[in-house]
Amino acid sequence: MVSPSLSPSDLTEGLGVAVAQFAPGTDKAANLATITRLAERAASRGASIVVFPEYSSFFSDPFGEGFLENAEPLDGAFVSALRSLAGRLQIHIVAGMIETTLKGERFSNAVVAVSPSGQLAASYRKLHLYDAFGSRESDFVEPGAIEAPETFTVGPFTVGLQTCYDIRFPEVSRRLVDAGADLVLVPAEWVRGVLKEHHWRTLVTARSLENTIYVAAADHTPPIGVGASLVVDPMGVTIASLAENEDVAVAWIDRGRLDEVRRVNPALALRRFGTREL
Repeated sequence: MVSPSLSPSDLTEGLGVAVAQFAPGTDKAANLATITRLAERAASRGASIVVFPEYSSFFSDPFGEGFLENAEPLDGAFVSALRSLAGRLQIHIVAGMIETTLKGERFSNAVVAVSPSGQLAASYRKLHLYDAFGSRESDFVEPGAIEAPETFTVGPFTVGLQTCYDIRFPEVSRRLVDAGADLVLVPAEWVRGVLKEHHWRTLVTARSLENTIYVAAADHTPPIGVGASLVVDPMGVTIASLAENEDVAVAWIDRGRLDEVRRVNPALALRRFGTREL
């Protein structure tokens, strides 16, 4: 990780990627105020991308109460606010949200990426719903359709999106890599529990190692989430991380580092199985 004493102008190459963690609640205006404060902090530290958690627009415990009433379309107030913020700060912002569906009986667990030009760069809807560890996300959420992954470009990196429980399914990340992604962003609400923080760190690291990619994963802070947001490099090294508190951590990722790792460990080139679109 680059010393805080260095500014972006001191670097000959590299891209600042920030993970921002907080605990979204039922006050949508307060959630946006927190996102704004943390995005400003990330930008001031040199980040070009800042990743916020799953359900950043609205979250309640117990899960499900009030979600449908607070869902929004992608051209609604929440995304509009993110677009304005990204334009003002001249960074990419990635965040989870609850999205309205055509049927209206359930909502989508969506992730949006907005660009410095204020445009929607990509969107994603969670494929694997959290029907595990005593939870039933599918009672409320419409699973995303299996489609060609949406990616976007920031500097020399192609960026892909996935969400929380998806990280337990290695084919999700591998499909993104097959679509050209070499940086994967993972908004999450990783619920606390026995060994859950160990699972979180292990799975994020595994997805980085097996694909020789950078992964940046942002979680909710306690009492519901584990916190522990992190950025991992293609050799499985954590290059930025947070504890349990609300904050921002910035890592500098390097195209040369990625290319060198893939030269030394050509796992993608040597594999004998690929992914296919369904």
